[in-house]
Amino acid sequence: MSMLQLDIAVPQEFSGARLDTALKALCERHGETVSRTELARWIRLGAVTVNGAPSKPSALLEGGERIVVQAERRPRFDWQAAAPLDFPIVYQDDSVIVVDKPAGLVVHPGAGNPTGTLVNGLLHKRPALAKLPRAGLVHRLDKDTSGLLVVAGDSASQLRLTAAMSEHRIERRYLAVVEGRMIAAQRIDLAIGRDPRNRLRQAAREDGRPAVTHVSIRQRFATHTLVEAQLETGRMHQVRVHMAAIGHPLVGDGRYGARGIVPPKAPEALRTTVRRFPRQALHAFRLGFAHPTNGEPLTFESPLPADIDELLRALATDAEA
Repeated sequence: MSMLQLDIAVPQEFSGARLDTALKALCERHGETVSRTELARWIRLGAVTVNGAPSKPSALLEGGERIVVQAERRPRFDWQAAAPLDFPIVYQDDSVIVVDKPAGLVVHPGAGNPTGTLVNGLLHKRPALAKLPRAGLVHRLDKDTSGLLVVAGDSASQLRLTAAMSEHRIERRYLAVVEGRMIAAQRIDLAIGRDPRNRLRQAAREDGRPAVTHVSIRQRFATHTLVEAQLETGRMHQVRVHMAAIGHPLVGDGRYGARGIVPPKAPEALRTTVRRFPRQALHAFRLGFAHPTNGEPLTFESPLPADIDELLRALATDAEA
């Protein structure tokens, strides 16, 4: 643990601002990057005082107050440490790296995963990435989603790829095994935001950020469907949220309502395979973009991982002819 000690006079420009919002900005002016969550924790613990007295994160300031911070800082997530991790790299040059991420590997350091992530492994393979924001990451995949993602190799490439992502010029396609038999292809246009009842989930909500997924059918089974999902936007958990919202949660995705359904007379082996599937059945199988330096179109495809392939073979006994 390290100590953060600050003694700040609140400028008049923060009159009417919430304490946590103003203090975050004031900490940054003093060279300290602190999240509002961390600040709120300090305030609740009494490590922040306003004019010598404890306060609340939502307290409104008038300007001119004296804020004193004497707080213990938790260890920061390590975006600089290299670690010798093994994962497939399907393409790389000076400008880009395309990784085929295995399920179970966290992309970047965060709560519960301070190191040992894809980022730490990339730094071991290419130490210069430590100089880039977020070690060159352009997008991410959930821990238990497998498949392709692109990482920038230099700052100019990161800016171009990030712009391409925001302008929907990077092709991202997923394969997913979902519960229920889908009847037809769909364009799902449902805004996504934080689930107000569970901060670990996202939810389809009117006041969320715009999100569009194009879903087509690859194969139908007795009580499941193999679908292809193409992202038009890139929101957190987008495929998982959208499929659950239309009544077709991903196999293994208990967070978003998977029930472990199987055909009524399914053999025990099929029941076991479906109900014990250890993750959301989601694989980022196709990635396409223009090379950030020379504009050359690049397209990559990743084969289905063994666990999803086994799931499909188990379901195939009930496949539609």
